[in-house]
Order: sequence, then structure tokens, then C-alpha cells
Amino acid sequence: MTDLTKHIFSISNAHEFEQASLAIFNQQAENCQIYKEYLYHLRILAKDVTSLTQIPYLPISFFKTHEVLSSRNTPEIIFSSSGTTGMIQSKHLVTDVSVYEQSFNMAFEQFYGSVTNTCLLALLPSYLERDGSSLIYMVDALLNKSKHPDSGYFLHNHDELYLKLKKLQSTNQKTILIGVTYALLDFIEKYKVDFPELIVMETGGMKGKRKEMVREELHQLLQRGFGVQAIHSEYGMTELLSQAYSYGNGVFNCPPWMKIFLRDTNDPLSLSPNNKTGGINIIDLANVNSCSFIATQDLGKLFPDGSFEVLGRFDNADIRGCNLLVN
Repeated sequence: MTDLTKHIFSISNAHEFEQASLAIFNQQAENCQIYKEYLYHLRILAKDVTSLTQIPYLPISFFKTHEVLSSRNTPEIIFSSSGTTGMIQSKHLVTDVSVYEQSFNMAFEQFYGSVTNTCLLALLPSYLERDGSSLIYMVDALLNKSKHPDSGYFLHNHDELYLKLKKLQSTNQKTILIGVTYALLDFIEKYKVDFPELIVMETGGMKGKRKEMVREELHQLLQRGFGVQAIHSEYGMTELLSQAYSYGNGVFNCPPWMKIFLRDTNDPLSLSPNNKTGGINIIDLANVNSCSFIATQDLGKLFPDGSFEVLGRFDNADIRGCNLLVN
């Protein structure tokens, strides 16, 4: 891990974030071939980019068609997106997986505390049934850190999950249930749980198993089914090595090395002001060895404190495997 990479995870203010972003931009403008070509066609010279708001964002679709790399090292792992048959998958070539591990470990601890004494239950059948999922890589690592004997995966064994939830509630055990949306709905159609202290975290997406639902309707169903006051969410994707988290109401916050900007829906090279709907651009400094500046196909709203909401997707975008729900 380089000195620049280590600095990413010690960022504590906006000035440090901007300085790290500009340093990584200059490195990637020179060493990430597809980003370098993209800047060339935009007629943007790296030396002319002197502030955060001037940094151009690489369209996320390039992860489907090109190797997005700014390191000459051989990839240690390749993460791939899910998708229907015939759909081109995004591929994220990761040359230093320890950067990803530090990113998700630090972010999870920032938002939820140490996982060591937490019981972590994972209801992620569609992710478990394929290879290359960055979410499964993260959950595997968190499960290994959890010291609770009941932590683990559940595929379609809902009976066992129900019994474990009842047992965990009776012992006042801190418990997080992370699940793909359709599987959580399948579970509450068969079982009703009243576990107010349970943290239910949905990862978004119906994976073609059910019709999409607006977030409010979905969260109300899940709140009633699990007996909780709010539904947490995780916002991540194959092309990123960081995640944002929501404690409820669909409002996400980023860790210190990740930041959201909005672009104008009619002018993709211009940024939009807060409280307006725009395309979500992400700076993920953990992507130091690929590209840290990504223009996603999600639509969102940005708030003055840096938190954001995901409102849907551009009409002509592919349905991404970890797609969040249209609001």
C-alpha cells in the first residue's frame, strides 16, 4: 500500500479531501489509459484542473468495455456485476485488495461500530449463487471478524433464520440482518418478527424476482414484517471500493474518503446545485488504482451536509445488479 493510499484513510476535513483528490486525479490522468483518452477527447489538460469541481468524471459504462486501471500491477481479484443473460458485465480490476478491505472495514465500523461482538446474518441468495461479487467479499470478511457463533449466511433456509432471530432477540444480542430486497420480502411473507432492536439493512434490487417498488412502500412492508422503526440501506456497486450507508428514510452518508456531486441531467459536464435532481457523480478515493471519479447512471438529490438520496436511474441505463429502488 503506497503512502498516497494510506493518506486516503486519514482524511479528516474538506481541504485534505480536495488535496488527496487532486493528487489522485493527476496520477490517474497520466496512468489510467481510458481516463487519459477520455480527458484528451474532452480537451482537458490535467495541469488546468486545480480544484475539486473541475475534475471530470468517467462514465461508469467504461467498466463494461475497457480495463479501467491506473496501476501496472497484476490484478489480485476481479469483481464483476450481476446481470441478466446476454448483458455485458462491469468488471473492476483490483490490484491491491487490501485497499478494499481497509475501506469497508473502516466504513462499517464508522457507521455500526465493531463487528466483533455483533451477530451478522446475511440473506443474500442471488449474490451467493454467482462468482465475483464485491458484496460477498465484504460480507465474508465481516463474518470472519464477528465472534458470534450464530453469524452466517442464509440461502433459502428461512425456518432457521426465523429461529435464530427469535433466539437473538431473547438474549438482547446486537444483530444486523443484511439482505437483498426480494429475499427479505420473501422472508416476511412467511414469518412475522417483532424485534425492535434488529438492524435490517437492504442492499437494494429485486434481481428480476419481483416488480420494483417505491422505497416508502418497500420500507413500510419491511418495518412491519420485522417490527423495526427504520430500514437501513447500503449503497455500493462493483465499480466502487467504498460504500455509503443509510440509517433510514433513504438518506445516505459517505465515509470521509468518498463524496457525492450531482451533474446536470442536460449537460453531463456541469455540476448541479444542492436540492436539485441530477446524475450522481462519485469520488471514491479507495479507487486509487482504477479510477476514483465516476459518473454513475443513478439519479439523486444532494443535501447541504453532503448526505444524498437516490431517486432512480436514467431511462436508458441497464438495470445494474445492485440497483437501488426507484423513489
